Amino acid sequence: MKISVIIPVYNAENYISQAVQSALQFEEVFEVILVEDKSPDNALIVCQRLMEEHDRVKLYQHPDKQNHGAGASRNLGIQNATGDFIAFLDADDYYLPNRFDAEKELFQNPDVEGVYGAIGVHYYSEKAKEQYYKIFEDRLTTVYKKHNPQDVFPGLLNMKGSFGLFSLDGLTIRKSALSKVGQFFKTQLRLHQDTEFIFRLSFYLRLYSGLLNTAVAVRGVHENNRITQVDVGKIKPSSTRIMLWREVNNWAQHENLISNDIKKHIERTLRSYQIAEASVPRKWGMITKYLFTDFRSIKSGLYNINFRKYLL
Repeated sequence: MKISVIIPVYNAENYISQAVQSALQFEEVFEVILVEDKSPDNALIVCQRLMEEHDRVKLYQHPDKQNHGAGASRNLGIQNATGDFIAFLDADDYYLPNRFDAEKELFQNPDVEGVYGAIGVHYYSEKAKEQYYKIFEDRLTTVYKKHNPQDVFPGLLNMKGSFGLFSLDGLTIRKSALSKVGQFFKTQLRLHQDTEFIFRLSFYLRLYSGLLNTAVAVRGVHENNRITQVDVGKIKPSSTRIMLWREVNNWAQHENLISNDIKKHIERTLRSYQIAEASVPRKWGMITKYLFTDFRSIKSGLYNINFRKYLL
């Protein structure tokens, strides 16, 4: 195997060295591609040093040297990758020694176009753990049991009960299969480009489960994670998820191979977020209105808002 590991780098000077070293431990890793995205810290200097120290580390920036986001940075990495397989890693995360154990076996079958595994969580500080433990606890992010490839797409859409999920850190793709996907990461999405990309991958490619009961990579949680700030409400989650599901819906409606049942399910999911977004400004008025007359409705309404807030 010749694996290209793609790492978008933004504001990660304290973490990027660990991420790179965790990828270089594998002989199968042919190259580590760093895409520095105009970080406000000293990440570029750290990346330059890593490139000088390791022959397998390559460093890129966007042609205009400006910030373009994680999706565009991953796209640039894919375009410059020369390995036969693509793996991803966030700059503040890291691989574990078993990262490619299942992949080395499964990819011997040419029908396997992608393999996904479980990831764990690491808190970089007690403050980060105090803030975000209620979101991640010490759980694995994983798919709960092995599934046939054709069941992965509807499973990720929550159409098959308790399915679970996987992240880019635990995903490896056969590079030649990416031609089936069309556009790589949707750069118009501010967040959740990875979720939208995984949805399309799971529809077009034959994705197989690797290690599901033990972590193959670790999500690093600290105070400045953009996605954790969304999860705890520091960044408004509903609008970014509306953008995600609107993009998924637009794609699905133009894909003739997607069944009408799935298209309707995606439309309903988008609509649920739109309803939740519209209801938030009225929440406190609702509480005032029914405080003494219908407390049960208040309780139910707040529950529904919070439930939608923490959906994917």
